[in-house]
Amino acid sequence: MSRRRLNSRLRIQFLGLLILMGMCALSLKLWWLQVAHGAEWTAQLRGSSQATVRIPSVRGEIKDRNGLSLVQNRASYEVDFYLPEMVKGYRERFGSPPLTEYRAIISGMPKDQKEPDIIKIVNDGVIPRLNDLDLARDYNASKLQRHYRNDTEVPFSYVKDIDFPTLAKFSEHDVGLPGVDIAIKPVRSYLYGALAAHVLGYVGAPDDTDKEEAKKFTFYQGDVEGKSNIEKSMDEYLRGKPGVRYLRRNAKGTIEGILREDPPQQGANVYLTIDARIQAIAEEALRAVGRGAAVVVDPNNGDILAMASVPSFDPNTFIPSIKAKDWEVLQKDETNPLVNRAVSAFPPGSTFKLITSLAGLRRGLAKTKFTCYGGVSYGDHYFQCWVSEKHYTHGTLTLADAIKVSCNAFFYQYGNAAGIDSIDRVGELLGLGQPSGLNLAGEQPGVLPGPDWMRIHYPQERWSQAYTANVSIGQGYDLCTPLQMAMAYSAIANSGISYYPRLVKKVLNQDGTPVLDENGKIAVPEQPKVHADFRSEVSPADIELERRGFWKVVNEDGGTGGRARLSNVQVAGKTGTAQATYHGRQDTIAWFVCWAPFENPKYTIAVMVQGGEHGGSVAGPIAQRILERSLALDEGKFDMQVAWLTPAHKANPFQMIKDVTYHDKGGNLGGEDEENADASQSADVQMAGAGAAPDVEPEADSQGQVRRRGAVPVARAVPTATPRPRNFFQRLFGPRRQRHSHSQPAGVAHDELSIGNFAAERPGDSASDRSTSPVL
Repeated sequence: MSRRRLNSRLRIQFLGLLILMGMCALSLKLWWLQVAHGAEWTAQLRGSSQATVRIPSVRGEIKDRNGLSLVQNRASYEVDFYLPEMVKGYRERFGSPPLTEYRAIISGMPKDQKEPDIIKIVNDGVIPRLNDLDLARDYNASKLQRHYRNDTEVPFSYVKDIDFPTLAKFSEHDVGLPGVDIAIKPVRSYLYGALAAHVLGYVGAPDDTDKEEAKKFTFYQGDVEGKSNIEKSMDEYLRGKPGVRYLRRNAKGTIEGILREDPPQQGANVYLTIDARIQAIAEEALRAVGRGAAVVVDPNNGDILAMASVPSFDPNTFIPSIKAKDWEVLQKDETNPLVNRAVSAFPPGSTFKLITSLAGLRRGLAKTKFTCYGGVSYGDHYFQCWVSEKHYTHGTLTLADAIKVSCNAFFYQYGNAAGIDSIDRVGELLGLGQPSGLNLAGEQPGVLPGPDWMRIHYPQERWSQAYTANVSIGQGYDLCTPLQMAMAYSAIANSGISYYPRLVKKVLNQDGTPVLDENGKIAVPEQPKVHADFRSEVSPADIELERRGFWKVVNEDGGTGGRARLSNVQVAGKTGTAQATYHGRQDTIAWFVCWAPFENPKYTIAVMVQGGEHGGSVAGPIAQRILERSLALDEGKFDMQVAWLTPAHKANPFQMIKDVTYHDKGGNLGGEDEENADASQSADVQMAGAGAAPDVEPEADSQGQVRRRGAVPVARAVPTATPRPRNFFQRLFGPRRQRHSHSQPAGVAHDELSIGNFAAERPGDSASDRSTSPVL
């Protein structure tokens, strides 16, 4: 008996020991989970109960040199489709989503793949509800399917830049659809329309989405990027830092509100060297012609004060995206309105004689005279002077007088005396035949031909004096941009210093401090950069001799640039007329490059007109108007209002222009002696590129056509209830469950069946309860 009691007691004690050990182990496990690793599990729990939304960064502003904002940001509201959420919502409401097949390349082999038919899901489950509220819009279904396949992390923009009445409807009515939401995004606003469009550029959606970054967020909203010109070249500074919005999910996965938000940070502000008032003056003056460019430079430091090109465009057309039909119109326009002619290369004609003159001065030809007999022979070719058509000659000339009357015969001989090596050396020091460093879209470097250049491009040819003669007067293979010519003449205007052009003055953070590079230095210093100093190669007296020749062009009788004369300011400059071809079309290029005041220059202006008959009568008056108004602006005698500009476009842009006269002023001062271009000497124009393709919104296709209210209703998907799980005895002894049929009974309306099945099988469940749409 006692042994039984002992055994019972031992069993009880042993059982108690086991229970105690189990409780200790359980306590130890709880301590391990809740104390030792509590923070880790708490973080995971918090992560599973919240969603993150990437908020796009806000780009910095672009301002002119005086702080006037040219580009800002505005709020744009758009309807976004979060496609994975739509598929999830469809599965919860209607069962398995419809599938579609597509051909994919996997491991280098084509293979048929299946994916949810997002087009059918949208058309059957989303569009009808939007149509009920009169909010449905046509869309491109093919783009939608591609977006779901390739950019799942990024929301699909269904309607961009919605107007206020549409926004009010969305705000007034609870759409109640999973994955449909209104997002507010910052988009660019070009405050003055087409003003400086070829300088500012435009933005668009990035070509590729950063998949790794997108995976960090539940919902990803990407940034726009610069596609051309300043928007592109300064993109790294203009871009800000994205923000993050943390959303709270409930146990069902439904988003109930915002936990917190880290707002985005705005990028740096870019200050240009452009003066918006002078830019407006140049744009207004240049609109007298259909195709041309004008550049205004400060010759004392290389700052670009204005850069205009016609025809032009409005960059707001690209924001937030451009319609496919509008993009097609721009691309098919033969005048190439997207092209910046200020950085396109054209034969410079007689304006190139500045380079030839400096090349001769370097070789000691300052006092050398040559005689014009109407032309010069080199080899088997006779090179005529432009005055031979007028049946007279220029006679014996000095350098200054040859510049004044633009004698081709003089410069044929002068250029060969200087030598092609000296001409090319001067051209290189002035920045010809090379990019400017401004990183403008599609900028052309031009052509500075010589023996080395010919060996590369025309190995079967050999350089000769005939080629040098052609180069000396800016014909043949010579090609220069209006920007290059403005910088070249600035070197003579300031008596010998060649500067690099500058378009960006400074870049400042939002707190006003300069932006620093990775080495801690100012990213964009304000100091001008010198390209070359001719005072070490040409004496000041010889430079002044050449400057006096350009003064005579405008101010003495018989000069070819008399129409650019001003009554109260001395102007110096040079005309030029050249023959060119572009896509097989013959064209005449009219030039005028000048600076003023002559002794203490403030502005250098280069004007180029495609289709201008003469440089003096077409380009000269345009340069005069820009110069006159800019000087009057400095003196407070003229107030140029910076206002909205529509794109410049002439009705007959290819019509030959004989002269330019402005209605608000009298006839041009000066003589009528105009040089002509030699029709036997022409070069192919090198037009600048238009920049990267913008974000093009394709036209709606057949599957994306929306039937408006009052038309035959679009069939809706039939909801199916998710069957409740059966227990062991129901599965073993209960009746076999019939497979659910999606067929519609005859005579029953599709909408009625849909609502009836849903209400009977899933009571108490509503669309809003199941919605997983993010709150943005």
